[in-house]
Amino acid sequence: YLLVLVPAMPPAMTDDLDLWAAHSQLSGEDLVTVDFLLPTGIYIQMDVPREATIQHIKLLLWKQAQSYPLFPSLGEMEGHMFECVNQAAVHEELEDETRRLCDVRPFCPMLKLVTRSCGRAERLLDSKIGVLIGKGLHELDALQDQEVKDFRSKMFRISEEKMQRVQLMTWSEWLTLSAPRHLFLSSVSLSLSVCVCCVDDNVLSLQDTASLKVWPSTSPSELMEQALRKWLTTHGPEEEGRQAEQYVLRVSDKLEFLCGDHPLIQYKYIKACLQAKECPHLTLVQVSSVQAMFEKEISAIGAVVNRKSSNPPLPLPPKRRGPSVSYTLSLSVCVCVCVQVRAGLFHGTELLCKPAVSSESSGRSEHVWNRTLEFDITVSDLPRMARLCFAVYAVMDKVKKQKSTKNAHINKYQTIRKAGKVHYPIAWVNTMVFDYKGQLKTGDIILHSWSSFPDELEEMLNPIGTIQTNPYTENATALHIHLPDYNPHPILFPPFDKILEKAAEIAGSSDCSTMVLSGGKKFHIELKEIMERDPLSQLCENEKDLIWTLRYDCMENFPQSLPKLLLSVKWSKHEDMAQLQALLQIWPKLSPRDALELLDFNYPDQYVREYAVGCLRDMSDEELSQYLLQLVQVLRYEPYYDCALTRFLLNRAQCNRNIGHFLFWHLRSEMHMPAVSVQFSLILEAYCRGSIPHIEVLKKQVEALSKLKSVNELIKLGTIKNARSKTKEAMLTKEAMMTCLRQSGYTETLSDLHSPLNPSVLLSGINVEKCRYMDSKMKPLWIVYNNKLLGGDTLGIIFKNGDDLRQDMLTLQILRLMDLLWKEANLDLRIVPYGCLATGDRSGLIEVVSSADTIANIQLTSSNVAAAAAFNKDALLNWLKEKNSGDALEKAIEEFTLSCAGYCVATYVLGIGDRHSDNIMVRSTGQLFHIDFGHILGNFKSKFGIKRERVPFILTHDFIHVIQQGKTGNTEKFGSFRNYCEQAYLILRRNGNLFITLFALMLTAGLPELTSVKDIQYLKDSLALGKTDDEALKQFRQKFDEALRESWTTKVNWMAHNVVKDNRS
Repeated sequence: YLLVLVPAMPPAMTDDLDLWAAHSQLSGEDLVTVDFLLPTGIYIQMDVPREATIQHIKLLLWKQAQSYPLFPSLGEMEGHMFECVNQAAVHEELEDETRRLCDVRPFCPMLKLVTRSCGRAERLLDSKIGVLIGKGLHELDALQDQEVKDFRSKMFRISEEKMQRVQLMTWSEWLTLSAPRHLFLSSVSLSLSVCVCCVDDNVLSLQDTASLKVWPSTSPSELMEQALRKWLTTHGPEEEGRQAEQYVLRVSDKLEFLCGDHPLIQYKYIKACLQAKECPHLTLVQVSSVQAMFEKEISAIGAVVNRKSSNPPLPLPPKRRGPSVSYTLSLSVCVCVCVQVRAGLFHGTELLCKPAVSSESSGRSEHVWNRTLEFDITVSDLPRMARLCFAVYAVMDKVKKQKSTKNAHINKYQTIRKAGKVHYPIAWVNTMVFDYKGQLKTGDIILHSWSSFPDELEEMLNPIGTIQTNPYTENATALHIHLPDYNPHPILFPPFDKILEKAAEIAGSSDCSTMVLSGGKKFHIELKEIMERDPLSQLCENEKDLIWTLRYDCMENFPQSLPKLLLSVKWSKHEDMAQLQALLQIWPKLSPRDALELLDFNYPDQYVREYAVGCLRDMSDEELSQYLLQLVQVLRYEPYYDCALTRFLLNRAQCNRNIGHFLFWHLRSEMHMPAVSVQFSLILEAYCRGSIPHIEVLKKQVEALSKLKSVNELIKLGTIKNARSKTKEAMLTKEAMMTCLRQSGYTETLSDLHSPLNPSVLLSGINVEKCRYMDSKMKPLWIVYNNKLLGGDTLGIIFKNGDDLRQDMLTLQILRLMDLLWKEANLDLRIVPYGCLATGDRSGLIEVVSSADTIANIQLTSSNVAAAAAFNKDALLNWLKEKNSGDALEKAIEEFTLSCAGYCVATYVLGIGDRHSDNIMVRSTGQLFHIDFGHILGNFKSKFGIKRERVPFILTHDFIHVIQQGKTGNTEKFGSFRNYCEQAYLILRRNGNLFITLFALMLTAGLPELTSVKDIQYLKDSLALGKTDDEALKQFRQKFDEALRESWTTKVNWMAHNVVKDNRS
């Protein structure tokens, strides 16, 4: 900057690291010294309130600047805005002036005043989106990437059209978008008891509450009319003015409306209440209050959409098709810091031809090969989604194995290629052979590689890895390659109609009888056996040939076998590829659950993935939400930004705010990962532009999480100080936390927001007195909120900072799916799949289940001796008796029996480990449930090489004591429990392929215990896939008996855990 230093004073000197930390705010210093740089060249230093908004600070600066030279040259205050560099070293334009200075956290701190350019509405929207998604849009503007520009231009048009359609909606149509209903096809003949209350002008009268008995086929409008008639009868003439048309029906404690005229039993909330044998609580809300919300959102859209863009996006250039050519692909390689390079062409995980290897180089710095690497495949046979994969590795002499384990992580990846030589991977990088327009890449390319390797490598290569290059170029191995030019025309992959023409040409020149070849009985039996295998089973070449030969048989008799047919196609032959595309046009539509497998990395063809997305369109919003976690992860497999899956997810998210909410957080939580940062930021930007009213709602959540992170860091800092000084002045106290939460900047930010765990829940404000932090390593915050909506009690949320919650989130999603599958089979095992959401790098939220306690606490409160507590079999039953009496106790024991059966089967199938007595909880209503899923798929904890958990699942004698109602000889109850377990197990087995697919789709997520196909093998074994139901049931019964027989080992482990816990306290 060019500065004119008028005052004779040094720039502000502050402790940059601690200035914006939460503990600095507790010191009582409300002012912060900020350096201001003006466009006139004037420098001003001024103390400003740390809690002040940017707008207020600009007003203070304007008053101060009046006494400085060149003030008249500044012009109007509204014509200027601030810029800064924040604590993350990111340049920010502070167009949104409602933000607080302490939330912006400028470095130094310094703010630069700049002249605001035209189109403020656009700039304000861009600024808000940048802050919201965690990446400034100017960073995307700066990318010299035509694909990024074309995608943003296309999404801009689509989003604007979407917002214009929303502006034409009625309030009732808008309500189904912003607060979507959840419908199920269902029918029940029993009568239904409903508690209905009424809110007029946001005021509830206790007189306006009615209990009604209605049929499940009753519609919401009929229910409202019945409620109003009852109030008219009880209250008299003053109720005559009320009409059903003036109200809309809402779930009392959630922002979930019963819109439309469907039978009550088809609404998710009503059905869930019936299953739990609870009375639904509904509220009549005035239509006028809903209309006010609608008008507010429409005006927010109008402020941005109704403007005329000053820079209309350029149209996409038309595609040109080059002449048909067939060349040998070759490349020249130059690499820094390496000794040898291996290159391979892949389609998915299939190697299209033999890899090419460079000669060895023994230089110390840059290594250069002026030679061509050739692949044994013609250009015309390259599939559209072919990728070129490189591995850089060191070639070293083989040495004797060292006893030391210090370098065990290096040995993990070593591959012996020839006698006396060992290859150590150094780096890898991938690139697509065709660009996003379908043009064969040519010319010089610099690829900055990655140094982290997966557990499984293919020929030293990593085809499943990203095709994005490493953005941290300074420390990355740089690979320079030259792809040959094909003059005079560029080579374009043929358009789809030409591919179908080629297939028709092949069909016309072949004998029709061979094209529709149907195998004999022997072949049909063999084909049936192959098709019934699970997705992890490998196909040999003979089996692939059989499947391809009998592909029409597969289509007619085994349409769900499409994944196996795709694995049997020779993708290195363009003739086979063309025939496959023609067959795909007449292939029956798969169920959405079956189609999910086609989005795996093994099926990269764009037309196959478009077919899969076409099948997913039949999913209900509820079902889509169930699989959204995997659908976001498989976006990593999409090599180009504009693809069918991205468009599908954006469309469904913008049509249902509940889906949009979780799509946002699944993407936002991984923005710190360099391999997906650009791709996910583009999708997030597109979602925000097509859901403008949702921006403020999400922004409030992001700001609240930032505040909670500050509080957590305050407590961690207090822990460190306490450990060093052992003084009372250390800040590790509940009072320090509460003082922080009571500050205005915190209370305002943390109040009146939609819960990130469930956007239907409105959090009005923190109940500070009930908040605390937990005494584990990362000091999670236990935050208690008041529910803003009528009838809502307090609810708890745990904020974690420093723990990766993605594995917990996956496990809970699978538990939720198991619960759904069991209920579809009319088996309700009372599972408690509580909410869990990763929101950032090793941070996230967990729902607190109300009225629940851990087995450890229940046992310890029943005994004066911690060591003996674990062996007190009466403790759990006595606790349930304290909480329930009479019929309620019988119901609680039944709830315990059902839920215990569900979790026994679920934890066995998923291989959930570390099951100590603080990881198993029980609700006062009797439901048992498990928490903390840090170890899954059989990765059990061990000590001194001995596994601490030696049972298939937790089934202790005190559990059996509750199930048998405290009666030792109650074999009938125990028999029912065992039957529940066996039914549940067989239901999961029937859906084994679905579970394998869902875990396979998460392989690239980077979860610590799900890194390779070998990890998923545990599911195949626990579900006994490949065996008959009788054989599988026999295996499960053996495991059941083993769990019961060896339960004493669990009690010993629990005793040790209780003793350690008691000593800590």
